[in-house]
Amino acid sequence: MTDDLPLLRASALSARGFAHGFTTRVGGVSDGPFASLNLGGAVGDDPERVRENHRRLARSLGYERLHQTHQVHGGAVHIPSPDAAPADTFRVEADALVAAAPGVAVAIRVADCVPVLLADPLSGRVAAAHAGWRGVVSGVVGAALDDLDARDPGAVIAAIGPSIGPCCFEVGDGVAAEIAAHSAPDVVLPRAGEKPRVDLWLAVERQLRARGVRAVTTLGRCTVCEPDAFFSFRRDGARSGRMVGVIVARATIS
Repeated sequence: MTDDLPLLRASALSARGFAHGFTTRVGGVSDGPFASLNLGGAVGDDPERVRENHRRLARSLGYERLHQTHQVHGGAVHIPSPDAAPADTFRVEADALVAAAPGVAVAIRVADCVPVLLADPLSGRVAAAHAGWRGVVSGVVGAALDDLDARDPGAVIAAIGPSIGPCCFEVGDGVAAEIAAHSAPDVVLPRAGEKPRVDLWLAVERQLRARGVRAVTTLGRCTVCEPDAFFSFRRDGARSGRMVGVIVARATIS
């Protein structure tokens, strides 16, 4: 495995032998609004440049095939079989994936929503979840935990990657109330005379801890605030690139 790209990692996952990373927008070959490591194939970028960006990511993490789904901001989870073709997986509508066999890589695409990576050190199984506010309300992280099927949820390691932060995620009262109802009241940050802001990182963490997950790492990087480091749909609109959170299942360590 080489380290060609400046991937963001969670030390707890690395310490237990899980190849993983959250990409930034740095290290690829795309240009213009997609500069430079755009990993989204449906945003208007040159397809060959996107393929080269994916080749660089694969070299950095050492996998051969990467599974992604057609994300719809819901709560469904997909478990690709070890011999499944990535093109077939991409047709599945789901916002989380679980990899059950060693060497299988799964990823979700983001440009402000919260990427969540999960790993069970006891089985080697991993999951990746796409948790925007609709995903939080739909319970996608809990569904991913269910399908991860960990014998001991307290042993699961979770990492919450770069996304829109509480500094920038302004929503209406109704959306704020929905998110709070499915996580905790303290994720909403009221502001006198203005729309509330919501801490999606904390909302996801609250959901994880409610399910018994103890090891939760939040990277705390806001995609909107750091234009040199991250793509952001809210900041730049539809013609912006996509990042991924990716993790690779490993064999059980006795």
